[in-house]
Amino acid sequence: MSKDNQPEQLLLRRVAIDTYRENVAYMHRECDFYRAEGFQALNKVEITVNGNGIFAVLNVVDDENIVKPNELGLSEQAFEQLGQQESHPVRVAQAEPPASMDAVRRKIRGERLTQDDFYAITEDIVRNRYSKMEMAAFLVSSGQTGLDREEILHLTRAMTQSGDRLDWHESLVVDKHCIGGIPGNRTTMLIVPIVAAHGMVMPKTSSRAITSPAGTADTMEVLCEVNLSPKKLHDVVRRHRACLAWGGTAKLAPADDILISVERPLGIDSQGQMVASILSKKLAAGSTHLLIDIPVGPTAKVRLMREALQLRKLFEYIGDRMGIHLEVIITDGSQPVGRGIGPVLEARDVLQVLQNDPLAPEDLRQKSLRLAGRILEFDPDVRGGYGYAIARDILESGRAWQKMQDLIHAQGEITEPPRVGQLSYEVCAVQDGVVTHIDNYILAKVARLAGAPIDKGAGVDMLKKVGDEVAKGEVLYRVHAEYRADYQFARSLTDQKSGYRIGTADEVSKTYMEF
Repeated sequence: MSKDNQPEQLLLRRVAIDTYRENVAYMHRECDFYRAEGFQALNKVEITVNGNGIFAVLNVVDDENIVKPNELGLSEQAFEQLGQQESHPVRVAQAEPPASMDAVRRKIRGERLTQDDFYAITEDIVRNRYSKMEMAAFLVSSGQTGLDREEILHLTRAMTQSGDRLDWHESLVVDKHCIGGIPGNRTTMLIVPIVAAHGMVMPKTSSRAITSPAGTADTMEVLCEVNLSPKKLHDVVRRHRACLAWGGTAKLAPADDILISVERPLGIDSQGQMVASILSKKLAAGSTHLLIDIPVGPTAKVRLMREALQLRKLFEYIGDRMGIHLEVIITDGSQPVGRGIGPVLEARDVLQVLQNDPLAPEDLRQKSLRLAGRILEFDPDVRGGYGYAIARDILESGRAWQKMQDLIHAQGEITEPPRVGQLSYEVCAVQDGVVTHIDNYILAKVARLAGAPIDKGAGVDMLKKVGDEVAKGEVLYRVHAEYRADYQFARSLTDQKSGYRIGTADEVSKTYMEF
């Protein structure tokens, strides 16, 4: 019998299921292998062909429309990783448990882990040797027992080296990152064209939203392509000194992407994991200078100034040890930034600022100019304190808008951009007074229930901000949706909680600002 017809082989089948960063294999319950080898659902298996192999979590099915008894099905990601055509014979065997799970068990007991432990864990994660349950164990143990600053440094190094690293062959490559939690806040799309127009290199690879109404990549995608191949990304940066692209295609710190797919649904966001996640991505992207924005406010991710100061020290320590010039600023996180929450509405705000439209949201404009100014001061030819004025001149002269148009054209302009959702309703003030508080979490949740970011035109359009006077019945914000079900979900929430508090001027929330 030929090798390809040996009875221990199954025929490969592509199962069109997106299992989101987890390799999944599908085997029929009547498969001879299933009975003979003692496979069970959720076992890890190793699939090999021509000397190459992948690891996957096994699902058992009873429907021959999914897989037949002589077939092995693979989810989209696993099929792509294996790199073979359908019906190709493959071998399946029980996978050995990853040796690095011993380190995870030690972390559960509260022990400190070494650099080698973190290298082993991240390598096994990238090779898909961990199930999501095992990754959850690692994340929870790290969050509950805590990572000291040396362990955070070890994890940052391990995640940085888990994938490719970009080298721009420049002595000054800048980037910025906001730790999140503030709806709107689309400063990156303003900072990048300002900084690039000055001549500095800023290859911005951004994320898509996971729990927020929009990420930078979601909003930029309203205007142009963001799924750039590594070659195209390099070409755009070489020609225009910047890009605004999705980071998923660059394979930068892939261990971080996989961990995030487990971390976010569990609501785990410990300081140590967050610092390692952010810095590993920036180091892998080739950044030499980085600005970190930590918004602080009653409903922000960081709620107290002392927590922000502790986080700043941690960023500075790890950044110094990893050899990246890093500055951290603490900004006002008491309310959303800009007026729009959701991709189309946030893109509108960005374009209004770039085009010097009188209707542009002033808070978004000012914050972007201040952040851009600090990044421009990384340039040794820019004197300290002069960055803001240079950034303002670049914006007001139209050079930033021209640079953004160049980037949009180079990345691939969207000829028919999405529009604001046609279904809408207004949330109005229930009394006269002054807006004293806006809940970031509630506004973000309303926008997501309305369909953002999947439906680009869904979201919240804010008409009133903290400190504004309102009359009873006056519109506070308008909710947009594409589909009736989303419209009803959002409306049910706003009928219970508007996210706004109205009182007197002396009750206005205090702001936290440090530039």
